[in-house]
Amino acid sequence: MEFFKNHIWQILIVLNYTVALSAVLTILLKKVNPTKALSYIIGLLALPFLGLLIYYLFGQEYRKNKIFSRKQVLNQSTIKRIQNELELDAKEINVVDDLLDQKSKVIPLLYNNEKSKLTINNDIKLIKNGDEKFKLLFKDIEDAEHHIHLEYFIIKDDKIGTELLNLLCKKASEGLEIRIAIDDVGSSITSKMKRKLKDCGIEMYPFMPVRFSNSTGKMNYRDHRKIVVIDGKIGYVGGVNVSDAYVNANNDRYWRDTHVRIVGEAVKQLQILFFTTWDFVSGDELKISKAYFPEHNCKENIPLQIAASGPDTDWSNIMEAIFVAITNADDHVYITTPYFIPNSEIVTALQVLARSNKEVKIIVPKTSDSWIAEYATNSYLEMLLEAGVEVYQYTKGFIHAKTMVVDGVFCTVGTTNMDYRSFNINFEVNALIYNKNISSELTEFFNDDLKHCEKLQLKSWQARSKRTKLIEAVARLMAPIL
Repeated sequence: MEFFKNHIWQILIVLNYTVALSAVLTILLKKVNPTKALSYIIGLLALPFLGLLIYYLFGQEYRKNKIFSRKQVLNQSTIKRIQNELELDAKEINVVDDLLDQKSKVIPLLYNNEKSKLTINNDIKLIKNGDEKFKLLFKDIEDAEHHIHLEYFIIKDDKIGTELLNLLCKKASEGLEIRIAIDDVGSSITSKMKRKLKDCGIEMYPFMPVRFSNSTGKMNYRDHRKIVVIDGKIGYVGGVNVSDAYVNANNDRYWRDTHVRIVGEAVKQLQILFFTTWDFVSGDELKISKAYFPEHNCKENIPLQIAASGPDTDWSNIMEAIFVAITNADDHVYITTPYFIPNSEIVTALQVLARSNKEVKIIVPKTSDSWIAEYATNSYLEMLLEAGVEVYQYTKGFIHAKTMVVDGVFCTVGTTNMDYRSFNINFEVNALIYNKNISSELTEFFNDDLKHCEKLQLKSWQARSKRTKLIEAVARLMAPIL
């Protein structure tokens, strides 16, 4: 015992590196992304104890373990029938091909990756900021007749959240089925409100509850989606969570975001996606009936695909769709993202496009809501500027929109940031819209945001202090695990 007391730190260090080396061997054998693997290995070897804690909390590969099974939902006869009904004939596909030219390569990619069907009969409304979204959403909820499904990364029972949850209680009292899936890390709802929701007959489950006794990698893989499906006819998706910050209620910082309201065939895809999450969080073997997929009366014809990715998919579907869209651009690409911490494929695609004399513009926040994400983002900007990419920093407040427009014919709005976490770790969802009018409107959003931006100049950006560049380099090293 005296020996252990006198050599406790040496013993702990030996134990630390014994476990750390075992973890390093596991990382190497799993063939993890080299950049991510190197980040973990450096952390394990250079940061005694802390490196092990980070790897314990964030390092497990649930995608490989396949614990997120969707077979219970996708094998149900109703879902199979709906999927078959969404198949387009050759004539309809040719119409989209003629409109998009090379951009139509995204369509078969998503179908082959994830059986994501292209739908034609859709009506789309782009939504700027949370206050506009909640006005529309509350009206749609008031008019709901059968069911309301919500899946959110963040729901807080602050002012706007309480208003939403109280409205849902009201609709539950009218006999509607209401289901809510919330991320356990992102959301914050009081016990009092949870009891009220339960007493109202609302079913709500957290996504991968985090408790330190059994959390392990659960803190890493989060449900970052924002989905609402109302009566199987109306769907919402985009960047706006349920919190006062998103409706600029706090008046301390302007919050700029983009969302989309969908009516038509694509809502069926959102519904199926919600059911896959619901099956996982609830553990219930819910019998999915045709009542959740009613006929719609949409007369508009806006082609749309719902792209989903996460640990339950074999491929990084949304990242690959973005990559294909960028590499096939003929004129311009406009990107808005709150976090720009991309993989090398996206960086190279943007650099090559800009050096090919195509117009590439990116908007990022000047001041982020995360200092480490801000420094990591800034570490990538110089190489973009050197290639001719135009980089703008949003100064009016915090820009949280996740959008891209390509050549004025294709655009995407969703939950996916241009970062490693969204591409490979979190559950995400984007609406991919193949339409000139919607793309033009989203371009107007982009140009309006440019009025509140500072354009970066290469020489002045290169003049940043060595201290700043060092912090950026360290933050970038941590980027794969942010």
